[in-house]
Amino acid sequence: MSKIPTPHIGAQAGEIAKTVIMAGDPLRAKFMAENYIDNPVQFNNVRGMLGYTGTHQGKRVSVMGHGMGIPSIGIYTYELFNFYDVDTIIRVGSAGSVNPDLHVGDLVLAMGACTNSNYGVQYELPGTFAPIADFGLLRRAADACDQMGYRYMVGNVLSTDTFYSENAHNDKWMNMKVLALEMEASALYMNAARAGKQALVVLTISDHLLTGEVTTAEERQTTFTRMMDVAFSLL
Repeated sequence: MSKIPTPHIGAQAGEIAKTVIMAGDPLRAKFMAENYIDNPVQFNNVRGMLGYTGTHQGKRVSVMGHGMGIPSIGIYTYELFNFYDVDTIIRVGSAGSVNPDLHVGDLVLAMGACTNSNYGVQYELPGTFAPIADFGLLRRAADACDQMGYRYMVGNVLSTDTFYSENAHNDKWMNMKVLALEMEASALYMNAARAGKQALVVLTISDHLLTGEVTTAEERQTTFTRMMDVAFSLL
């Protein structure tokens, strides 16, 4: 029996490209489909998690939402890698800065992803796994930022399970030179490692946990296009 469509993705075989650019907000995926893709065709609306396939500068690509948090992205990227034979997933998303030199609108290329999640326990490893990006994608993304003149930093992020935290300990993560906090990268990188696939996370700083700088939800949905420019340049 075929494993597709899955309980979470309604696409048939061949409807999803080898490279998928993902965003937590399905409306951000819709924005990318409308502004970066030629002739987009919707392949998913299960649970409102929009997905589209089309072409960008002649290259086939899909865009899709992945929801909020490690459990959600863990499900969607597992199914894409293992059931739909996707080779590369690039996440574009927002993050909160804990670095004094990283401001609202700047980009972060997540070389590694620390986490306070138990997602990795399933692998029963005799130690702590360090989830990292695909170096080829990371190097090309940095080159793209340089060519486009976009401010960015490369380094570690924290994929946290809690948005509202009783004890965030941001100062301790900052002391370890973590650049920013987000909620999904570590699961994506673990799924990619286990499946032998490629992944990269490109983030836009949406707020600053040290200075109080913030952006609105509408700004995050429609104006964080620099990270999208970088992601689509990697096709």
